[in-house]
Amino acid sequence: MATTITTSPRHETGQPPSGPLVRNSPSNSSSRSRRPLSTTTRASSGGVFLSRSESGPVVFFGDRSRLGTVPSHDYSQGGRHQHKPRREQQQHHRRHASSPASGDSSYDSSHPAVRGPRAPSVGGVYPPDTGRGGGGGGRRGGERRGTASIADDGDVAASSSNGPRLVLLSPSVADPTVAVVPPSSSSVLALDPVEQRSIAKRKRREHARDPRYADIRRVVDELNMAVGPENRRVAIEMATKIFDHGDDTRHSAELYLGAANVLGLVLSTSDQDDEMRSVSGALEMVYRAEREAVVSSYQDVGAALVPLLLRLLERCEDGRRVTASTESIVTHVSRTLLHMSRISQLRVPLAGHPGMMTALERVATLPLSAENRELRMRLLANLANSEGNKVAIFERTGLMEATMQIATLNREYASAILMDLSSCPANQVAMARSDKVLATLVKLAVVEDKVETREYAVSGLQNLAFEKDNRTKLVSYGSGVVIEALKKCITSDPNDKTRRRSAGALTNLVCDETAERMSNHPGLFQTLAQVSATDKNDDVQQRATLALTKLANSITVRMPCWEGLLDALIVASSCAVADGIVSAMFRVKARVEENRESMTNHPRLLETLADLCLRTSVSEDMKASQKDCENAIKAVAHLANEPLNHKSLCNKSVLAALVHCASLEGREEMVTRARDAAVLAMERMAMEHSNRPMMARHPGLLVSIAQATEREMKEEINLSGTINGQPRLAKPLLMSLLVAM
Repeated sequence: MATTITTSPRHETGQPPSGPLVRNSPSNSSSRSRRPLSTTTRASSGGVFLSRSESGPVVFFGDRSRLGTVPSHDYSQGGRHQHKPRREQQQHHRRHASSPASGDSSYDSSHPAVRGPRAPSVGGVYPPDTGRGGGGGGRRGGERRGTASIADDGDVAASSSNGPRLVLLSPSVADPTVAVVPPSSSSVLALDPVEQRSIAKRKRREHARDPRYADIRRVVDELNMAVGPENRRVAIEMATKIFDHGDDTRHSAELYLGAANVLGLVLSTSDQDDEMRSVSGALEMVYRAEREAVVSSYQDVGAALVPLLLRLLERCEDGRRVTASTESIVTHVSRTLLHMSRISQLRVPLAGHPGMMTALERVATLPLSAENRELRMRLLANLANSEGNKVAIFERTGLMEATMQIATLNREYASAILMDLSSCPANQVAMARSDKVLATLVKLAVVEDKVETREYAVSGLQNLAFEKDNRTKLVSYGSGVVIEALKKCITSDPNDKTRRRSAGALTNLVCDETAERMSNHPGLFQTLAQVSATDKNDDVQQRATLALTKLANSITVRMPCWEGLLDALIVASSCAVADGIVSAMFRVKARVEENRESMTNHPRLLETLADLCLRTSVSEDMKASQKDCENAIKAVAHLANEPLNHKSLCNKSVLAALVHCASLEGREEMVTRARDAAVLAMERMAMEHSNRPMMARHPGLLVSIAQATEREMKEEINLSGTINGQPRLAKPLLMSLLVAM
């Protein structure tokens, strides 16, 4: 008889052992013969062997520093249980309790789930986002987003990044649900593996003494001790009954007490469909546990259990068909892997298991049920939400083809996958070169009924537009179909986040190489202007205004779209949250000498500048209104530098604005600059002799100039020279106007 390590019935605590028992294995056992799924499975780390003897499963321990399977005991030194002194345990516990929580990287956030807009980076480009909350894309997404790679609100690129959008399995229901998990939702993510194992050992000892979990310890022991077929069947039925509940705390206790370990052993020696169906179902139940418990279980047995599950999937799906008898096994295995994938730190090792990518590729080639197809896509979406997997997944040609093919059936998850992959800079150029990827994103953004699907698709486009080399390709693809899709989303989509990310994507697309093509796209100027002025969401208004002004920066008077640009800027000037960027664009354009005559003669432009100057008297946001006032009055002063404009500028609206600005009170630098610009503009306009009588008779104009003269005289007494860099113009102007009267 071969001697193996055994646990005593009561160890340390006086309670039954909490992990699977290891027994002597008599060679003359009468248990039934069965062909195991895998007679021997070795953990990839070399620490655990799942083996089968004639009397049942036996656990052999290798290097304990790598991986162990009996969770409640440590046999690394002569079979003696090792534990820390009580004081050291207390210190360790305090360190754990005070350790900061850290979160996942993507997608948006999320999605960019619940957060304000991110400021665009230099050049007005929104960084990639998963768009998936908790996480950027999100992504993101983007706006993060998206996977926020696109997202210029950064939200863009919606992979998350403010955090990833995770697919979770609710412990109280069998069907997985989509939820947003905050990045700091579990302190386990902040701990190193050694500390996690130490915490897990402490919790195992606590659960082993807790009378509430006596039934769990009993069923784990019976599963481990079951030898004959009938005993085995009864133990599995009891496990299924005990583990089938909606309390995630109890599920965590099940994992800590070794349920996953012993179920893996039983599953590795099963060859009957009914038994494998029951065992895989019980395994799925226990993995509905809390995140910390799932991580601990994966460290103990995951390196051996995941390959076992993948081989079971391959066996059930062999021959490109799934029979009715194996469909539920596929469901249980898929759900178990999905439970593991909700933990961000497990996604990279999960994706690295041989056979995982192949199993995901089969989603498009096998006649899976709708439920199993969705579970497989959710698993892929979770894995794609990890930065460490994005390049590997995209480089699997078969996996990308499967995602495109399945996009017509499971659109939400296909859209989320593309959003997360597009948030990775290494993927962006190659994805933009794929017409199939672009066509899928455009279709999902425009025709999909589900809000999340449209949001992820738009975030994916925003992520791709973040890469400068992609912009010309995206703008020219399909004769402007990408721009048309974004234009439709920004105007008609009821979801604020989708509209915001659409505006961010348009902002990202603008550069010197694409500006003229985009400006000539039918209705784009008008759409951006209307959205910036009337959208109910402030963030959408700001992004649309930024896209419009970024386009305007590359447009010249010689282009056929010049007049349309001026019309759009006039409409956008009424945006209450523009923060001065529209008025600044008027000022920038008025600096260019060849633009001045066209701008002065353009309908409603001078009246718009006058309204911006007068806005300080009615606006609640004083700082923004002062900024608009300064930009607008300086634009008027630039226009007045053109002699051909003097007659056109001399109208009641402009004169009222000049009087208002020249009469501003205060010593703030912005106010001083606005007053000086108003006096300068009036002096230029007075160079046209025919303007002087009208100017002299305009209400308040002479008074404002007299006040400016008084300020200049006081400054001359105190300092001499010039005032704030401006020549003393008020006194000569006053004299010339008095003569004209």
